Amino acid sequence: MAAAHPSWKLLSLVTKRVFFPVKRSQISSAVRFRLSTGFRDKPGRHFSTDNMGDEDVTALVILAEGAEEMETVISVDVMRRGGIKVTLAGLAGTNPVKCSRDVVICPDTSLDEARKKGPYDVVVLPGGLGGAKNLAASPKVKEVLQEQEGKGSLVAAVCAGPTALVSHGIGKGKTVTSHPSVQKVMEEAGHPYTEARVSRDGHIITSRGPGTCFEFALQIVETLRGKEVADKLVAPMLVKL
Repeated sequence: MAAAHPSWKLLSLVTKRVFFPVKRSQISSAVRFRLSTGFRDKPGRHFSTDNMGDEDVTALVILAEGAEEMETVISVDVMRRGGIKVTLAGLAGTNPVKCSRDVVICPDTSLDEARKKGPYDVVVLPGGLGGAKNLAASPKVKEVLQEQEGKGSLVAAVCAGPTALVSHGIGKGKTVTSHPSVQKVMEEAGHPYTEARVSRDGHIITSRGPGTCFEFALQIVETLRGKEVADKLVAPMLVKL
Protein backbone atom coordinates (compact mmCIF):
# COMPACT_ATOMS: atom_id res chain seq x y z
CA MET A 1 0.00 0.00 0.00
CA ALA A 2 1.32 3.44 -0.93
CA ALA A 3 2.38 5.70 1.92
CA ALA A 4 -0.01 8.52 2.83
CA HIS A 5 0.82 11.84 1.26
CA PRO A 6 2.32 14.28 3.84
CA SER A 7 -0.48 16.77 3.20
CA TRP A 8 -3.05 14.27 4.48
CA LYS A 9 -1.14 13.93 7.72
CA LEU A 10 -1.21 17.72 8.14
CA LEU A 11 -4.94 17.85 7.34
CA SER A 12 -5.62 15.17 9.94
CA LEU A 13 -3.60 17.08 12.52
CA VAL A 14 -5.37 20.36 11.79
CA THR A 15 -8.79 18.70 12.01
CA LYS A 16 -8.01 17.20 15.40
CA ARG A 17 -6.69 20.49 16.76
CA VAL A 18 -9.47 22.75 15.43
CA PHE A 19 -12.63 20.73 15.97
CA PHE A 20 -11.86 18.78 19.14
CA PRO A 21 -11.09 20.10 22.64
CA VAL A 22 -7.41 20.82 23.14
CA LYS A 23 -5.23 22.08 25.90
CA ARG A 24 -3.48 25.39 25.37
CA SER A 25 -0.13 23.64 25.69
CA GLN A 26 -1.03 21.38 22.76
CA ILE A 27 -1.61 24.20 20.29
CA SER A 28 1.32 24.59 17.92
CA SER A 29 1.73 27.63 15.70
CA ALA A 30 1.26 25.43 12.63
CA VAL A 31 -2.27 24.31 13.38
CA ARG A 32 -4.04 27.26 14.96
CA PHE A 33 -7.41 28.24 13.56
CA ARG A 34 -6.72 31.67 12.10
CA LEU A 35 -9.28 33.68 10.15
CA SER A 36 -6.55 35.63 8.29
CA THR A 37 -5.80 39.31 8.76
CA GLY A 38 -8.01 42.21 7.93
CA PHE A 39 -6.28 45.42 8.95
CA ARG A 40 -7.63 48.70 7.67
CA ASP A 41 -5.64 51.66 6.44
CA LYS A 42 -8.33 54.25 5.75
CA PRO A 43 -10.45 56.37 8.11
CA GLY A 44 -13.87 55.03 9.04
CA ARG A 45 -17.13 56.70 8.11
CA HIS A 46 -20.61 57.06 9.48
CA PHE A 47 -22.64 54.18 8.03
CA SER A 48 -24.61 55.36 5.01
CA THR A 49 -25.19 54.74 1.32
CA ASP A 50 -21.88 56.53 0.73
CA ASN A 51 -20.18 53.29 1.76
CA MET A 52 -21.20 51.67 -1.54
CA GLY A 53 -18.09 52.95 -3.30
CA ASP A 54 -14.62 51.47 -3.68
CA GLU A 55 -13.34 52.83 -0.37
CA ASP A 56 -12.61 50.16 2.22
CA VAL A 57 -15.38 49.33 4.66
CA THR A 58 -14.02 47.88 7.87
CA ALA A 59 -15.13 45.86 10.88
CA LEU A 60 -13.62 45.10 14.26
CA VAL A 61 -14.74 41.83 15.88
CA ILE A 62 -13.69 41.54 19.53
CA LEU A 63 -12.91 37.97 20.57
CA ALA A 64 -13.04 37.17 24.28
CA GLU A 65 -12.49 33.93 26.16
CA GLY A 66 -15.77 31.99 26.18
CA ALA A 67 -17.13 33.55 22.99
CA GLU A 68 -19.63 31.55 20.94
CA GLU A 69 -17.58 30.20 18.05
CA MET A 70 -20.33 30.07 15.42
CA GLU A 71 -21.30 33.65 16.13
CA THR A 72 -17.67 34.68 15.73
CA VAL A 73 -16.76 32.71 12.60
CA ILE A 74 -20.04 33.16 10.69
CA SER A 75 -19.98 36.90 11.29
CA VAL A 76 -16.39 37.22 10.09
CA ASP A 77 -16.95 34.94 7.08
CA VAL A 78 -20.12 36.64 5.82
CA MET A 79 -18.73 40.14 6.26
CA ARG A 80 -15.60 39.23 4.32
CA ARG A 81 -17.72 37.70 1.56
CA GLY A 82 -19.50 41.05 1.47
CA GLY A 83 -16.27 42.93 0.85
CA ILE A 84 -15.78 44.20 4.39
CA LYS A 85 -12.22 44.18 5.74
CA VAL A 86 -12.50 42.42 9.09
CA THR A 87 -10.01 42.49 11.95
CA LEU A 88 -10.52 39.78 14.58
CA ALA A 89 -8.97 41.19 17.75
CA GLY A 90 -8.22 39.24 20.91
CA LEU A 91 -9.44 41.02 24.02
CA ALA A 92 -6.63 39.54 26.11
CA GLY A 93 -3.93 39.69 23.42
CA THR A 94 -2.82 37.52 20.53
CA ASN A 95 -2.94 34.14 22.28
CA PRO A 96 -5.38 31.49 21.02
CA VAL A 97 -8.86 31.93 22.49
CA LYS A 98 -10.85 28.98 23.80
CA CYS A 99 -14.50 29.46 22.88
CA SER A 100 -17.66 28.24 24.59
CA ARG A 101 -17.66 24.81 22.89
CA ASP A 102 -13.89 24.29 23.18
CA VAL A 103 -13.10 25.40 19.63
CA VAL A 104 -9.86 27.39 19.71
CA ILE A 105 -9.54 30.47 17.49
CA CYS A 106 -6.45 32.59 16.92
CA PRO A 107 -7.13 36.32 16.65
CA ASP A 108 -5.50 38.37 13.91
CA THR A 109 -4.07 40.75 16.49
CA SER A 110 -4.68 42.13 19.95
CA LEU A 111 -7.39 44.67 20.70
CA ASP A 112 -4.69 47.15 21.72
CA GLU A 113 -3.01 46.88 18.32
CA ALA A 114 -6.31 46.85 16.43
CA ARG A 115 -7.32 50.14 18.03
CA LYS A 116 -4.25 51.77 16.53
CA LYS A 117 -5.55 50.79 13.08
CA GLY A 118 -9.01 52.30 13.63
CA PRO A 119 -11.51 53.77 13.44
CA TYR A 120 -13.84 51.05 12.12
CA ASP A 121 -17.20 51.23 10.43
CA VAL A 122 -18.67 48.59 12.75
CA VAL A 123 -17.64 47.00 16.03
CA VAL A 124 -19.06 43.49 16.48
CA LEU A 125 -19.55 41.68 19.80
CA PRO A 126 -20.11 37.91 19.55
CA GLY A 127 -22.12 36.22 22.28
CA GLY A 128 -21.47 33.20 24.41
CA LEU A 129 -22.21 33.75 28.10
CA GLY A 130 -18.59 33.66 29.21
CA GLY A 131 -17.44 35.81 26.33
CA ALA A 132 -20.19 38.36 26.94
CA LYS A 133 -19.24 38.60 30.61
CA ASN A 134 -15.64 39.28 29.66
CA LEU A 135 -16.69 41.94 27.16
CA ALA A 136 -18.99 43.54 29.74
CA ALA A 137 -16.23 43.68 32.35
CA SER A 138 -13.56 45.20 30.09
CA PRO A 139 -12.66 48.91 30.36
CA LYS A 140 -11.02 48.63 26.92
CA VAL A 141 -14.26 47.44 25.34
CA LYS A 142 -16.08 50.30 27.04
CA GLU A 143 -13.66 52.80 25.51
CA VAL A 144 -13.99 51.26 22.05
CA LEU A 145 -17.79 51.26 22.19
CA GLN A 146 -18.00 54.80 23.55
CA GLU A 147 -15.72 56.03 20.76
CA GLN A 148 -17.80 54.15 18.20
CA GLU A 149 -21.09 55.55 19.49
CA GLY A 150 -19.60 59.02 19.78
CA LYS A 151 -18.94 58.98 16.03
CA GLY A 152 -22.44 57.71 15.30
CA SER A 153 -20.91 54.53 13.88
CA LEU A 154 -22.37 51.05 13.90
CA VAL A 155 -22.28 48.68 16.90
CA ALA A 156 -23.52 45.09 16.46
CA ALA A 157 -24.01 42.43 19.14
CA VAL A 158 -25.50 38.94 19.09
CA CYS A 159 -26.83 36.42 21.64
CA ALA A 160 -25.60 37.47 25.11
CA GLY A 161 -23.36 40.10 23.52
CA PRO A 162 -25.96 42.87 23.94
CA THR A 163 -25.50 42.66 27.73
CA ALA A 164 -22.12 44.33 27.18
CA LEU A 165 -24.00 47.28 25.69
CA VAL A 166 -25.94 47.55 28.95
CA SER A 167 -22.79 47.35 31.07
CA HIS A 168 -21.08 50.08 29.08
CA GLY A 169 -24.10 52.35 28.62
CA ILE A 170 -24.28 51.98 24.84
CA GLY A 171 -27.43 52.40 22.75
CA LYS A 172 -29.60 53.64 25.60
CA GLY A 173 -33.28 53.48 24.73
CA LYS A 174 -32.69 51.55 21.50
CA THR A 175 -34.92 48.62 20.61
CA VAL A 176 -32.93 45.38 20.87
CA THR A 177 -33.17 41.64 20.71
CA SER A 178 -30.90 39.04 22.29
CA HIS A 179 -30.74 35.44 23.40
CA PRO A 180 -33.91 34.72 25.42
CA SER A 181 -31.80 33.95 28.50
CA VAL A 182 -30.75 37.61 28.81
CA GLN A 183 -34.01 39.24 27.73
CA LYS A 184 -34.75 40.34 31.30
CA VAL A 185 -31.35 42.04 31.55
CA MET A 186 -32.08 44.10 28.45
CA GLU A 187 -35.60 45.01 29.54
CA GLU A 188 -34.54 45.99 33.05
CA ALA A 189 -31.96 48.32 31.50
CA GLY A 190 -34.80 50.17 29.76
CA HIS A 191 -34.45 48.77 26.25
CA PRO A 192 -37.64 48.19 24.27
CA TYR A 193 -37.41 44.48 23.42
CA THR A 194 -38.33 42.57 20.29
CA GLU A 195 -38.21 38.84 19.58
CA ALA A 196 -37.25 39.52 15.96
CA ARG A 197 -34.34 37.41 14.74
CA VAL A 198 -32.42 40.58 13.92
CA SER A 199 -33.14 44.13 15.06
CA ARG A 200 -31.68 47.38 13.82
CA ASP A 201 -32.46 50.63 15.60
CA GLY A 202 -30.26 53.43 14.31
CA HIS A 203 -26.62 52.58 14.90
CA ILE A 204 -27.41 49.46 16.99
CA ILE A 205 -27.83 46.00 15.42
CA THR A 206 -28.68 43.03 17.65
CA SER A 207 -29.55 39.38 17.07
CA ARG A 208 -30.58 36.28 19.01
CA GLY A 209 -28.03 33.47 18.76
CA PRO A 210 -26.08 30.98 16.63
CA GLY A 211 -29.11 30.17 14.46
CA THR A 212 -29.60 33.81 13.50
CA CYS A 213 -25.99 34.65 12.71
CA PHE A 214 -26.30 34.58 8.93
CA GLU A 215 -29.13 37.11 9.10
CA PHE A 216 -27.16 39.14 11.64
CA ALA A 217 -24.08 39.34 9.45
CA LEU A 218 -26.13 39.99 6.31
CA GLN A 219 -27.79 42.93 8.09
CA ILE A 220 -24.34 44.37 8.80
CA VAL A 221 -23.36 43.93 5.15
CA GLU A 222 -26.61 45.52 3.98
CA THR A 223 -26.15 48.48 6.32
CA LEU A 224 -22.56 49.14 5.30
CA ARG A 225 -22.47 48.00 1.68
CA GLY A 226 -26.07 48.05 0.53
CA LYS A 227 -28.92 45.60 0.00
CA GLU A 228 -27.76 44.54 -3.45
CA VAL A 229 -24.40 43.38 -2.10
CA ALA A 230 -26.05 41.51 0.78
CA ASP A 231 -28.64 39.85 -1.45
CA LYS A 232 -25.94 38.48 -3.74
CA LEU A 233 -24.40 36.56 -0.83
CA VAL A 234 -27.51 34.56 0.02
CA ALA A 235 -27.71 32.06 -2.86
CA PRO A 236 -24.02 30.98 -2.94
CA MET A 237 -24.14 30.26 0.81
CA LEU A 238 -27.43 28.30 0.43
CA VAL A 239 -28.94 30.41 3.19
CA LYS A 240 -32.71 30.13 3.56
CA LEU A 241 -34.13 33.38 4.89
